[in-house]
Amino acid sequence: MALTPSQRPTRELPWLIFSVLLVAGVGYLCWITFRSGSDASSWLSWDRERWAKLLMGPEQFVCYVCFLWGCFLFASRFFEVRRQRGAFKLGLLPTEDGARILPEDSRSLQRQVDQATARHGPYILANMIRAGLAKLGLSRSSEDVRETVKTQAEVDLGRLISSMATMNYLAWAIPAVGFFGTVRGLAGSMTLAGQGGDQLRIATQHLTIAFDCTLVALALSLVAMFFIHTLQREEESLVIDCQQYCLEHLVNRIYEPEVGGNLNQELPPGGMIAGSLTERAS
Repeated sequence: MALTPSQRPTRELPWLIFSVLLVAGVGYLCWITFRSGSDASSWLSWDRERWAKLLMGPEQFVCYVCFLWGCFLFASRFFEVRRQRGAFKLGLLPTEDGARILPEDSRSLQRQVDQATARHGPYILANMIRAGLAKLGLSRSSEDVRETVKTQAEVDLGRLISSMATMNYLAWAIPAVGFFGTVRGLAGSMTLAGQGGDQLRIATQHLTIAFDCTLVALALSLVAMFFIHTLQREEESLVIDCQQYCLEHLVNRIYEPEVGGNLNQELPPGGMIAGSLTERAS
């Protein structure tokens, strides 16, 4: 992919590892320093029954289904982004130094793009190039091509955002189901507490696990939101890179004869006209 970098990449993974190690080290020291005696119970001393009550339940089951469904959607979309980035290696536009694109080359370039992407499926980059070349063949203006590429990028980005509706709903539905389980548990506990006697003791036991489904749901929601934000960043970065590719290898290489003078007499300074792609192909 021949793209000019505009900034240094942010090294997020090393900083994440460093943060986890730092927090784990400080937390371990605090736990060693401030832990109380054996009379204090914690989640480390829970038995198998308590863990089963925490992790199993109707609300937890619904949360697991929603989370797993979201993971499958995330994986399919993430691999689709990886596939889309493969379009930069197909040579859809001339990238050699000094090459120029004439308005007469638009039709031959469109055929070249169609042939290169026929076996691999649709590409966002190919759609932008087709839209720009179609506009070049009609208006013969680089400014119109720039606006067309920008508009097509906005359309593709909007389509990606709208297709995230299901994943966004699942990320919202998981904690909502957890809160539903908490409300159900509290309602059951209050009902038993109103009967008094032994039922009050049972209600207290139920009250201790009323928030288990919310705990599980919030933990899954945090992971799901991380997946969603990672996917949104990758898709937005893909559209931006496609737009930059079109700007560097399509818009900035267009030669307009009406601006540069006679095509056969005047050449752009410091470069050469690569000639019609149709003539080069013949």
